[in-house]
Parts: sequence; structure tokens; C-alpha cells
Amino acid sequence: MSDIIPFDVAVIGAGHAGVEAAIASARRGCKTALFTISLDQIGNMPCNPSVGGSAKGHLVREIDALGGVMGEAGDASCIQMRMLNLSKGVSVHSPRAQADRQRYHTYVKQLCESTEHLQIIQTEIADIEIDENQCVTAVVNRFGARYPCKAVVICAGTFLNGMVYIGKTGVESGPDACLPARSLSASLTAHQIQLRRFKTGTPCRVHSRSINYAALQAQTGDPNPQPFSFSPRARVFHNDAMCYIANTTEETHRIIRENIHESPLYSGMIHGVGPRYCPSIEDKVIRFPSRERHQIFVEPTGLNTEEMYMQGFSTSLPEHVQLQMYRSVKGLEHVEIMRSAYAIEYDCINPICLYHTLGFRGFHGLYAAGQFNGTSGYEEAAAQGLIAGINASAYVKGEIELELSRKSSYIGTLIDDLVSKGTEDPYRMMTARSEYRLSLRHSNADARLTSIGREYGLISDERWSEFTAKMARIDSAIDQIKSKSAKPDAVNTYLEQVGTTPISQSIRLDALMRRQQVNCTDILRQIGLQIELYGEESAEVSHRIKYEQYIARQEQQNSHLEHLEKIKLSQTISYSDVRGLSSEAVEKLTKQMPENLSQAARISGVSPADISILRTWLKAGGHRG
Repeated sequence: MSDIIPFDVAVIGAGHAGVEAAIASARRGCKTALFTISLDQIGNMPCNPSVGGSAKGHLVREIDALGGVMGEAGDASCIQMRMLNLSKGVSVHSPRAQADRQRYHTYVKQLCESTEHLQIIQTEIADIEIDENQCVTAVVNRFGARYPCKAVVICAGTFLNGMVYIGKTGVESGPDACLPARSLSASLTAHQIQLRRFKTGTPCRVHSRSINYAALQAQTGDPNPQPFSFSPRARVFHNDAMCYIANTTEETHRIIRENIHESPLYSGMIHGVGPRYCPSIEDKVIRFPSRERHQIFVEPTGLNTEEMYMQGFSTSLPEHVQLQMYRSVKGLEHVEIMRSAYAIEYDCINPICLYHTLGFRGFHGLYAAGQFNGTSGYEEAAAQGLIAGINASAYVKGEIELELSRKSSYIGTLIDDLVSKGTEDPYRMMTARSEYRLSLRHSNADARLTSIGREYGLISDERWSEFTAKMARIDSAIDQIKSKSAKPDAVNTYLEQVGTTPISQSIRLDALMRRQQVNCTDILRQIGLQIELYGEESAEVSHRIKYEQYIARQEQQNSHLEHLEKIKLSQTISYSDVRGLSSEAVEKLTKQMPENLSQAARISGVSPADISILRTWLKAGGHRG
């Protein structure tokens, strides 16, 4: 076996995790190889062509703040942008973009191709060589070609021993009818890395002409969309695509119930664990029998195609049953299926075998990211890929590796949850998973993380200059506001107009701005205070001031987390009696019966909100044994 080309870092897989890992490593000066089964799979979106969403939008902005690429790719391919959760507090506002699938792939592929120090190689990696000191030495493809390297990042997605199921038929396949990776699992098992099976799925793609859009509820993009990227470069949005909402019917549910024996999920063919928070339609119908309907989001896959994606309608039922149940939905009575829905089962690891750097315990230079680590979603994968790429290159260069804390970011929360708690089903990021969510807003991701990205060489001089100027403007504005007072004759008319109580004497301007109804820009105009702010900077000034006291309270509450271990839990508690706990928390706590609150907090699926509820219940006299 002869060597071909030596590399510093080898990245296996070119999905969202692999792309971030490879580009980060190469931009940091390491000679990097990006191996993919198909060049057409680089940055592919085999499921919904979208970026962001609830909590996921926070991850995308954090990736961008650190110098990753998903944010700029999402902006470049956006066809509709919306801010979600606007009826709730600003800390959970999350941007989401419907993307042009082909444009996203093309943008990311070109970005990889143009990145210095990065070489893309189409081949299947079958083996990772590790020496007697447990150090990575090379990767080997199926044809025996050996590529020496100092570090490896495994970003295999759903390709490892992939099996696609439609009805009672299962075939070896990766996502999107691509070839699976048939050999690498055996190599990992030989290195004593334990694998398990997870499962995910995707809905049908249908022809736009066969949909009666008049029967569906239309969803438009935001009039003034917020981009993902903090980059100072000009961005042009395509924000004119239409999305729609449909609903299942009782007839849909009847068809599913009568054919449930045809589902590989219920016939025992699929043994992998599926995602709790993105279940198939048959799972929804069986698990929630009292629900009269389930929403379906009908979304375009691009501007130059007639394919429409049916979010929320994934299934692995046979194709003839798929057609029946789709046509039972109002507006889809004559629908034409272009790509059938399917379930895919694949090998992955339990991430408790990883350090917070995403390096494998017991190995040197071996890292992992993405769905291979037991997560779901493009955004979770990309976030891990970025950190793994940074750390693989840091290992090669002999630098200190990056570990993000829970307090710093949702990325830190994601990784801590994975490596500390593990996960029993595909992990999905949610804002409720973070005890620091008040301070982890999508809008301040740059303030929290860009200096870290700069430290690791991923933030350009131009962007750093723009960032420091922005932070200086925001800090100066807050200082000015805190030094000023507002007089009744200057602001009372405005206060009455917005529906808040007028003032009878001068009041500190920051105290006035903490009122929910008061807008930062408007109140500054009322008192004649001119402050230089651009874009979203005014909103960020307002958020910092309005949230200041709540964040201080959050910090005080979280300072007590170290004492959780001292709060004992009886082994006879009936967690179903604790009002307010999520159903997942009740299930997991009952199964594992932790001895104290610290152990409870480390259980996958038990959120910080659940711990707070449980702690309050105990203080109120709940059973301690």
C-alpha cells in the first residue's frame, strides 16, 4: 500500500459538519483533505432546504460570529427569511431562512474549492489507521489508497451502513439515493469505538402544479429580513418565495392507522432510535391519538424547480399508502409525488466517549462531529463541525484547543449536553436547554464569540475592524443613556401614545427604557439625544438595557448550580406528580432515578427549566424521602 498525499487534517464527509470542519482547519493554515462519497453531496440538504429556526437560528449566528460559513451560505441561498417566536421574549427570537437547495450546495462547493490549503477528494474512506500510541496516522480508501495525516474529523452524517426503508423494503443507501459508506464502521469497531443505530426520515417532494394553493394558508417572508451573517459585506436577499400551511385530516389518520402494519417502524424492521422532536407522521398519529390534525408546511426547494417539500409529513409507509394519505389533505387532492418519503437508519456513536473538544477519549488526533455524534439537524452538525475543525488544527499546530462553556453560547450548551449526558435519541437544540438563554440572544452572538474566532484566526482584519467599531458604538450609547435623565415635558406625550404611565418628575433614561412599551430609537428622539448607531445596533442597545436586571438575576440563580449535588432526591419520588415537568423529563427521571439534582441535570432530555421546577417543588415541601 503506497502513500499518495500527506495531510495535516483529514475530514471524512462533506455535509454541513464536514464543510465547517474542513474550511476552519484550512483557513487556520493546515493542509486539509475533505473526503466525500460524491462531490454532488457537498453541503447537500437531503431533508428540508432551510437554515435556522427556533434555537437553530441562534446556532447559525454563533457559527458566523466564530468565523464559520453556514450563515453566509444561508444568506446567499435565501429565498424567504422570517423571524420566529416574535410573540415571545426577544431571547427566543430566532431567524429562519427557506433556502434554494441547489444554490446552497453550489455556494458551499465553490467556497470549498476556493479555500487555500483545502483539497476535495471524491472517494469512500474505509479505514482510519491508529498506531500503538493511539495516535492517528492515516486514512485509507476502499481501493487501498493511503493518505497520511495527523488528525481526522469524522463527519459521516447518515451514511455509515445506511439503510433506506419504504414500507417493508429496505435497501443499502445513503441519503438522497447516494451510495452508503459500507466499510468505515468495521474499522471504528476494530478500534473499540462502540456504535449504535439511529434513524431519521424525510417527507415526499411533490410537484407544485398539483397543489391547490387556494386551499392552503399562505406564509410570506418578513418585510425587513434580518441576515444571519454579521459580516460587513453587502448582502442581497431573495425574500419573495411563498410558503404555505396545510393540515392532516381524520381521513389521513384513518389511512395511517389502517396501514400501520406496513410501516417498518412498527413491524420491527427498523431498530434505530428516531428523533423525539421531529417524528414521522405515523408516530404523531399513534402517539397523539386525541390530536384531530397536524400541521404540514408546504415549502419550495428552490426558485428554479417545481419541487415542493412537505415539512412535518415524513413517513416510511409504502408508496401507494403515501399517495393515499397525501391526497387526503385539503389542497393536495390531486398531488403528484416526485420523490417518495423514506426513513434512513445509520451507525453513530454515543457522544459521552468524547471530550468537550469533540476529540475521542483515549485517542490522539481523532475527532467527531454532526449526526455521527447522535444529533439531528444541519445547524447542530455545522456547529460541531466548526469546533472539531478548529480543534483538529489546534492539535496539529500544538495549540490550546477550544472549549466553549454553556455560559458562552448555545454551541457550548450543545456540546456539553452531548459529552456530559449523552443522548438516547437524535439530539435537537432548543432554547429551553440553556440556563443562560436570557443572555444568549441571536443578536449578540458576535459580542460573545467574535473575539474567540479572531483568536483562532477565522475573523479577517476587515471584519474585526467592523466588529470593534460596532461594539464601541454600542458601549458608548449605553454609557450615554445611563448618564442622562428624561423630563416629563419631553416624554409624557410619547409615553401616553405607547400606552405606559407618564412620569411626574425626571427619571433616569435607562430606567425609562426598561419599560416594555418604550422603543429605544423613539425615546432618544424625544429627548433630543443623537447617538450614532447602525442596523441592528439600536435594538441591541435596547435589549441590553431592558434585560440587564433579568440577566443579573439569571447570574445569581445560576451561581447556585454548584450546590445542586447537595440536594438529594428520594428514590421513591413519583415524578409524574410534579406539575410542570415536561413529559420527556418525567420519563427520563423515572427511568434513571437520580440521587441528587446535579445528576438529574446531566440526564439528556431534562432541561434547566425542568430542574428549576423540580427544585421549586422540593422547596415547597415536595417529597424528599
